Amino acid sequence: MKMEECIVISTETIKLEQLLKLAKVTDTGGQAKTMIQAGSVLVNGVEERRRGKQLRTGDIVEIPGRGRLRVVQG
Repeated sequence: MKMEECIVISTETIKLEQLLKLAKVTDTGGQAKTMIQAGSVLVNGVEERRRGKQLRTGDIVEIPGRGRLRVVQG
């Protein structure tokens, strides 16, 4: 993952867990779940522990030490 990367979605929302897999931050849903529940993911600057958190265009997901993902509509 680059320092900041735009992730294009074709739906109105995407779950946080799905976004991490789409962006290839994790290979599996289990890895995404572990990362999220460990508190290793920020959404719009706030720690997020819900893997089902619905993300929308403009949301920013940050993985400290790895980079940021910006959700954009495609």
